[in-house]
Amino acid sequence: MGYNNQSLNTLSQELIPADIPILIDLLTDKHLTVGAQFALASQCEAAIIPVREAVVQHKMVFLDAEDAMRLIEDFEACRPETRQRASTMRSELHSLGEAEERRLEQEAKEKAAEDARIQRNALKMRDPKQAKELTRQEREEVYRRSLKAMGLKKEGPMTPAQRDLVQRMYRTMVLGESGNRPPN
Repeated sequence: MGYNNQSLNTLSQELIPADIPILIDLLTDKHLTVGAQFALASQCEAAIIPVREAVVQHKMVFLDAEDAMRLIEDFEACRPETRQRASTMRSELHSLGEAEERRLEQEAKEKAAEDARIQRNALKMRDPKQAKELTRQEREEVYRRSLKAMGLKKEGPMTPAQRDLVQRMYRTMVLGESGNRPPN
């Protein structure tokens, strides 16, 4: 609270570049984000590349990194060349952030399409005629999705009753056996 140019000056006198990794680690605490940004900015040139690396390693969010670069740009104790580098880096971080956002949106669309495909296959399994059209791989996907929805893992810990249920599900869903037949 109350961070300003005086804070930047004070931090620049109290901290050294060797403190930058610790400051980046402090960013995980949401209550310390603004203070860590100011502390990083107080280190001028020394903070530019580590902040970029922190973003790439997902230790720092893009907007926080852009804010730190903006603080360096405006911090008169930083050399003019450093302030210009911070401006350039802020633009690069913005572009990286936009690219990451597009990538995540694409992944979300692909995951939604995959989920919809598996759900359609699950509905086909209700009809014996349509179920025969599914490949074994498609039936196994539905089976695995069903286990996951139940909070179970095929190789995870289970009670004997859960293990029996999972085995019956596998035989009926994947192998296509009648649910009424006793296990071999």
